Amino acid sequence: MAKPTTENIALPDFPVTLVRLLDGNFIEEDISLQQLVANRQKGLILYFYPKDNTPGCTTQATDFTAHLHDFDDLGYDIIGVSRDSAESHKKFIEKYDLQIPLISDSDEKLCQYFEVIKEKNMYGKKTIGLVRSAFIFNSEGTLTHAQRNLRAKGYAERVLSLLAPQ
Repeated sequence: MAKPTTENIALPDFPVTLVRLLDGNFIEEDISLQQLVANRQKGLILYFYPKDNTPGCTTQATDFTAHLHDFDDLGYDIIGVSRDSAESHKKFIEKYDLQIPLISDSDEKLCQYFEVIKEKNMYGKKTIGLVRSAFIFNSEGTLTHAQRNLRAKGYAERVLSLLAPQ
């Protein structure tokens, strides 16, 4: 698959497993990201993170939750993606009262499409892992920003400043 760039790449049109909490109940559904954007007529921030319940990933998810209304005012939805299971996502959402939906990409189809699984150097040891990344799409589903190797702390605020009208 071609590596996404900001050159008019559309959201992939294959189903993903979305987990969210709505009115105190977990909803788990298979949905196409293209369908999701079309249904909502909003932009989408799709961010990839390595693992539920780890310090950096928790910081990033809680920061996005804290700024959810700001992103909504700018016309964007936020969805986190990791290789964790839907059950792991449910626990993560519940533990930290996350108000953003999460995608379970346990088959790594979405991760491979966006090429976010890379060789990493962890404490001098080379491993294969998910690189913290984000892809921002407009309401037509066109990629407008692609960012890789992100720092979790303060990322939500950096995206807000990127999207806010100047």
